Amino acid sequence: QVQLVESGGGTVEPGGSLTLSCVGSGFTFRNYYMRWYRQTPQKERELVAGITAAGTYTDYADDVKGRFTITRNNAKNTVDLQMNNLKIGDTAIYFCNARYNEQNEYWGQGTQVTVAA
Repeated sequence: QVQLVESGGGTVEPGGSLTLSCVGSGFTFRNYYMRWYRQTPQKERELVAGITAAGTYTDYADDVKGRFTITRNNAKNTVDLQMNNLKIGDTAIYFCNARYNEQNEYWGQGTQVTVAA
């Protein structure tokens, strides 16, 4: 059974930090491109950050560059998102995504991040 389980969400003040973690099981994690997305009621789900299967390359949405860092540990089947200098606009549900191809793509259930004074 394929599972992606996120953790680490919570409430933090502007300027604070959080680290989200996602652990995968039931598939060959090391072969999958991993991404973090986020969604709010006002916006469609948007890509936040991605990392290649071997962890060699990363990419970020423009508004999180320099503040967020995505990393992965293929030995532990985990992908993390370190979020620094959080802004109110970062408030969203964050989803972990694993994609090998169109037929092999999985989503986690999401974790809430709230940035509020």
